[in-house]
Amino acid sequence: MKKKKIAGLLAVSLLSAVPFSTGFAEGPKWTNVNVYEEQDASKFNSENYDFLKFSQVGAKLAAIEKQSNRVKVEVRGTSADGHPLYVVTIADPSTQGKFGKFQSLRKQMFKNPGKAQDWISNNPDFKVPIMINGSIHGTEFVGSDAVIQLIERFATQDDAETKNILENNILIFNVVQNPDGRIDATRFNGEGIDLNRDFITQSQPETQETVELIKEWNPMVFLDTHGYVKSYGPNLQGLIEPCTPPHNPNYEYDLYNKWAVEQAKAMEAEIMDDKASFTGSLYKSMEGVYVPQRDDAAGWDDYPPIFTPMYAMYHGAYGHTLEAPTNDLDGVRWMYNAIMGALNFATENKQDMIKDQIEMFKRGINFDHPTHKEGFFPNAYILPVDEKDPTVTKKAVSHLLKNDIEVTEAAKAFTVDGKSYPKGTYLVQMDQAKAGLANTMLWDGEDISNDTPAMYDISAWSLPELWGFEALETYSPVNVTAKQVNQVTLQGSVTGKGPYVIPNSSVKSVELVNTLLNQGVAISRDAEGNFYTKADANKISAAVKESGLQIESAASVPEDVSEVSSLQVAILKDGGMGKVQSHSGTKLALKRLGFAVSEVTPVDVAVNGLEGFDVFVYSGSESLISTNLSAANKEFGFQTADQFSTFKSNVTSFVDNGGKYIAIGAGASRATKTLGLTNNVINTGGSNSNGIVKVNYEGTGLTAGYEQDDIGFVYRPAWYTNTGNDEVAATLANSDDFFVAGHWRTDKLPAKGQAVIVKEEDKDVTLIGLEAGFRDHTDYLFRLLSNAIFE
Repeated sequence: MKKKKIAGLLAVSLLSAVPFSTGFAEGPKWTNVNVYEEQDASKFNSENYDFLKFSQVGAKLAAIEKQSNRVKVEVRGTSADGHPLYVVTIADPSTQGKFGKFQSLRKQMFKNPGKAQDWISNNPDFKVPIMINGSIHGTEFVGSDAVIQLIERFATQDDAETKNILENNILIFNVVQNPDGRIDATRFNGEGIDLNRDFITQSQPETQETVELIKEWNPMVFLDTHGYVKSYGPNLQGLIEPCTPPHNPNYEYDLYNKWAVEQAKAMEAEIMDDKASFTGSLYKSMEGVYVPQRDDAAGWDDYPPIFTPMYAMYHGAYGHTLEAPTNDLDGVRWMYNAIMGALNFATENKQDMIKDQIEMFKRGINFDHPTHKEGFFPNAYILPVDEKDPTVTKKAVSHLLKNDIEVTEAAKAFTVDGKSYPKGTYLVQMDQAKAGLANTMLWDGEDISNDTPAMYDISAWSLPELWGFEALETYSPVNVTAKQVNQVTLQGSVTGKGPYVIPNSSVKSVELVNTLLNQGVAISRDAEGNFYTKADANKISAAVKESGLQIESAASVPEDVSEVSSLQVAILKDGGMGKVQSHSGTKLALKRLGFAVSEVTPVDVAVNGLEGFDVFVYSGSESLISTNLSAANKEFGFQTADQFSTFKSNVTSFVDNGGKYIAIGAGASRATKTLGLTNNVINTGGSNSNGIVKVNYEGTGLTAGYEQDDIGFVYRPAWYTNTGNDEVAATLANSDDFFVAGHWRTDKLPAKGQAVIVKEEDKDVTLIGLEAGFRDHTDYLFRLLSNAIFE
């Protein structure tokens, strides 16, 4: 639903939960100015209740802060839609004003872990940071409601349990991690991104804020509040991690697991102790909580670092996802009790838990990983820099630094494993505290297809492969004088008298082209995808400097170049089918490439056609062009059956009149077949299959800038047969090992050597079976989109 600005005051009521602790008084009513239409319920939930509206949160926190000398309320940034990100830190009054000191003590874990462990043994009154993350999914309201109640309790109450927890801990509450989703009553933020899939990419401001908080505090425990898991086992209501296998091998999992299962049991016990207070029939039969590692064999893994608790685990936290059973006040109570159980357990065991957290960092620093096979971690990663286009490598280095990973830069040329590298080459030495995080970001990944029957989400995410930079592992010592890198600067330049060539080498290079086109600069493109301009240097220099590219004069402009122009792109909007807005990653990819992108719904296209657009991109589910939709997705599909015929006619007319149609992924490819725009057979792998694949690209036109022996990424793989005289621009490698890393359980050999990028013979319709814009993560593949648009 589009946001509507409204005038005046909206009367809003405070959460009407029954107090969970003695003396925990219900708060006052609040009246706030709210300039957005805030939803009272969610179409994505079968249950709804009078949850705390986001417009009330700021005033509620301010009122609590006035009542207490234990509370610090901050706004730590804004969401994609510009809403405040509230962080509340609670500690006893003696600790207030000394947070910097405690954070500095925490940093000793990375500098001298042995000394830090000794200090803890001699100072039993030290305080441990514990972080609670509120409602990263906008429809999972109970998490933030429980957080607000906990904040009020720890700010105002003086019972023995409250005082004991505050005497031993500093509590950091990320109150509403997804304000946009809470206001709109959707799972996603304002960009349509599932934030709980963004912790390896960190493309969104909300994710970046949480990463900063985790780095700042390195919490011992991290709790992520979610919903709704009614029952995975008989009378096991709700879910508390730790997870089933497979576990990511980059963890020091033995140290995590030593405490995580027992902490989960403590949360379960706290919930069960309060069983009589629950009112719903589901809870009357409750005998416990589903703890995946204890109660199951597969299906709820902690393998990818894209989830918030899994990411926090690489910073030493004992991370848990907490899935409440219901979206009501019982769900709030369940969540409140679970968090209290975790806090009490951490308080009782803090000395030993923190020593084991530090032990993880010690293993990294000492390059001593006793539970890993020898050679699992390389000695170092070497990151060479392309002199003309350093943007991809420098983006990677900046990202590593933002994640507390140490990077150095060679002060002179050096040789490793018989290969020479120039001065300025970046190095990630693996004898560092957060080696596990460094390795999970930089490794190639592994094929785990035979390790488990199903995965919860992606199973491969290699930054070098999918962002397109070199990270060369070496098992040899790297002996070179190198300086610590603290930040990365990027400034492009123009040299020579022109004409100038802009290589088709990266996202930044295509963005530069679109920037110049929008400034009225004439640009042409050759068959290899490189761009040329005869503009004066002073006309393009400002944009080039901003891009970070080193632009030089071309020896000559090829005769076969074609003029390119600034194009208007429409993308079909997915409202969140199957808990995924599958078009959003592609939309962000197109924006980062510099294209003007507009979202349109199927009804928009049926009613208004595609006049004014040059390109139409379909990157969503096949069911998007349907009337058989859930209530949550109804507004994104056809309202009447007749609209399908109008939609199909308008899209066909658009293509017949020279418009470009691009379909990305399995669902969009099948929809293209339904629309009659292709005769190809659309083959698909299982919906649970995903990963990195070997691809042979044609290397010109649609696949300019890519090579015969290259890579791609699939998520529910799609490939094409019966292609006739269509142009086949890319195929999966014709070898049994074409699947490099990830999980593809079903028989994948029928896909071997088959087409994955096809352009129709007689119309401007392109099918891309690879995920060219997946979650703003597959940067290396983004240029497949710009190639298809400019070609």
